[in-house]
Amino acid sequence: MQKSFQIKLTDNWRIQSSNKVSEKGSEISTKATISDNWFPAVVPSTVLNTLVANKVYENPYFGENLKTIPTEQFKVSWWYTTSFELTKEQANGFGTLKFDGINYKANVWLNGQLIADASVIDGAFRITSFDVSTNIKSGSNILAIEVIPPQPGDFSIGFVDWNPSPPDGDMGVFRPVTLHLHGGVQIEKPFVQTKVNLETLKEADITVSAELINYSNTTISGDLIGTIGAAVFKKNINLAPNNKELITFNSKEFVGLNFKEPKLWWPINLGNPDLYDLDLKFVAKEEVLDTAQLRFGIRDIQDYWLNDIHRGYKVNGQKVLIKGAGWTDDLLLMDTDESIEAQVKYVKQMNLNCIRLEGFWGKDHKLYDLCDEHGILLMVGWSCHWEHEIHMGVPVNERFGGVYKPEHIAHVAQAWEDQVIWLRNHPSIFVWTVASDKVPITELEQKYIDTFAKYDPTRPYLNSTGGVGSDQHVIGSEDVISEISGSSGVKMLGPYAYTAPVYWFTDTKFGGAYGFNTETGPGAQVPQLESLKKMIPQEQLWPMGDAWNYHCGRYEFADLSRFNKAIAEKYGAPKSLEEFDKKAQAMNYELMRPMFEAFQVNKKKSTGIVQWMLNAAWPKMYWQLYDYYLNPTAAFYATQKACLPLSLVYNYGDKHVYAINDHLRSAENLTAHIRVYSIGSEILFEKKIALTVEADSSKSILDLGELKGLTTTYFVDLRLLDKNGEELANNFYWLSTKEEVLDYEADLGPFAFHTPSKVYADFTQLNELPKIQLQQSHYFEQDGEQQNIKVELKNNSDYIAFLINLKVVDKITGELMLPIFWEDNFINLLPGEERMVSANFKGTSEAELKVEGWNI
Repeated sequence: MQKSFQIKLTDNWRIQSSNKVSEKGSEISTKATISDNWFPAVVPSTVLNTLVANKVYENPYFGENLKTIPTEQFKVSWWYTTSFELTKEQANGFGTLKFDGINYKANVWLNGQLIADASVIDGAFRITSFDVSTNIKSGSNILAIEVIPPQPGDFSIGFVDWNPSPPDGDMGVFRPVTLHLHGGVQIEKPFVQTKVNLETLKEADITVSAELINYSNTTISGDLIGTIGAAVFKKNINLAPNNKELITFNSKEFVGLNFKEPKLWWPINLGNPDLYDLDLKFVAKEEVLDTAQLRFGIRDIQDYWLNDIHRGYKVNGQKVLIKGAGWTDDLLLMDTDESIEAQVKYVKQMNLNCIRLEGFWGKDHKLYDLCDEHGILLMVGWSCHWEHEIHMGVPVNERFGGVYKPEHIAHVAQAWEDQVIWLRNHPSIFVWTVASDKVPITELEQKYIDTFAKYDPTRPYLNSTGGVGSDQHVIGSEDVISEISGSSGVKMLGPYAYTAPVYWFTDTKFGGAYGFNTETGPGAQVPQLESLKKMIPQEQLWPMGDAWNYHCGRYEFADLSRFNKAIAEKYGAPKSLEEFDKKAQAMNYELMRPMFEAFQVNKKKSTGIVQWMLNAAWPKMYWQLYDYYLNPTAAFYATQKACLPLSLVYNYGDKHVYAINDHLRSAENLTAHIRVYSIGSEILFEKKIALTVEADSSKSILDLGELKGLTTTYFVDLRLLDKNGEELANNFYWLSTKEEVLDYEADLGPFAFHTPSKVYADFTQLNELPKIQLQQSHYFEQDGEQQNIKVELKNNSDYIAFLINLKVVDKITGELMLPIFWEDNFINLLPGEERMVSANFKGTSEAELKVEGWNI
């Protein structure tokens, strides 16, 4: 007989400001109905996203609408209330009410009884649970939560300089509320540890643990039974009244937990991300008192040191070059499961193997589950939001940030423990990052270490995501050196704004391709035209109005001045919005690709690169590979090209062509086909090279530095062919004989967030490319809710077709079909070349193809 039930309290909620509620909590939690002035809600949610859902504030992200939302209303507490039904049998058992996250404090009543107050539910990242066995009843139960907003100095949710702050501070019940019904014994904190035999990868030892809590007043004897596939293991347990016990199963005691030929969890491009299911149940007198389930992966994570300076990471004994980008949740925490799934698929499509979370993001486990399933590594830890006075709203310690007082150390250490236990079973998480720009104070770091020893010894931690400087020295001295763990071994030296391609290959002091750069990027990635029109009022679109700047970053990044100057210098000043869009996408592509490629080329001295950022918390101009509406920028396809596991790359620094192989096997019998074209599409150079590329390697195969007859702007076309002459990869560059010159001596003040150019490359000849007629044919296929499109392109002209941009739109609304998964886009076709390109997207409505391009 089953006595275990998990009831997620997601629906039937209502919210209202305490200013508009006269009743006390005990009275609210005994009412069967709530008056009409309460707003319908779901949980998880924040107050403001509920008001947006109820159309109190419409289209808050358009133009400067966010500014107009009054903040005074969010300085008082708000009520969340719901009701749920229980049968007589359920109500006569035992129950625990669990809150995964409330921002920031809360008082909670159930059926008229105060079960927790703000002294206990205190902190956005605290996870709390309460025995409500004597509070629940058969029939209707009413739960009321008074949510108290965060105050300056609180350790709350933060977005730093990525976008404006949410007007409500994201106050609300932002993670699930669950009623856990059981038969007196509850299974808590289940955990699976795996130890892989790294010499053979043919064997793994599994350790399973869980806490059993007896909520009854009598001793309970029963069996804790675990199942992983064919492996079954159990222990007989006697639990004293109102007591808890940690139960552990290991391979020494249970032979079945020594797995032979295990299916290992691997990150993308290195193998399959295989997962296993653990089922636990506690059985007493033939009754199942409680159950627990989780998914896990068998894998081994280690860090290592490169040249005793730079930290890197290994998965199952194999060094992994981290290629990632930085995640943020929606500004009002309005992400949907569908949106999160699309974004993880985008990451996979771009051939990235990592997402960095600067913060413990996510309304639930959805993002983490998807990364487990798709083989995407996750960096998880605290945000720098707590490290700077401008974000905390109170003075901070110069070295340690906002956490330095004893009471704050205790608070944050407990929140850290809660988050680690909440997430530790996800194989995708390969490192815990306990600080961002600074380091934790010694007392706090020691508490972190104690937490790892007790709750998660399976993966390393990183004391800071900032730290190491050039190959020759460590910069930042004591500011980023821990008294316990020393140097972080990673760097966070920028750039964050416009940066020329050559920088990534030649810089050896700041953000260039050496070591592990935990956040960096070439700055703005402006959305495509359709998205600009959705976020900027028409009258401000062109010339650019103030709303453009409002949708940039903050502080140092509050406008597009650097980006616009570079476009004007390199491509020529745009005379219309459409021309700006075309040139912005060209620059998005040109600037993003070499960053990732430089780290690929420099595999022997690089361990990781994280583009700042991956996505957008709201519609914006800066730091994104696809925009808020899930419309990829050209930087998306540049990343996809740069991170191909097997490809040819042009090195802007030494002007060599390199062959890259990310796979764990060598690539043999390949041919590199290299061509150089003038701006008039005439072949200036052509060569074919037979080659083999060793596993996980990069090597120079040709020096293009001495080419003759080049025009100011010219093109390099690289094709990698297999033994049958079939194309494995292609790469196309537009280059200039007027080379970009970096200004390392520029006086940028105290915040050197980029290395400017004192001479820009010249691509203005691209404006002279003749218009061509591109031949295309296509067809759609409907597969349930999924549509596929196949497009055949043919360039019948004598000139290169430059940056062909394919779009699919709804025939009726004219809206882009998004998200969309093109196998390639912003394509270049040589004279006479044909190419087949496909994509898939969700939707059953009739769609049509739009083909755009630089010279189409």
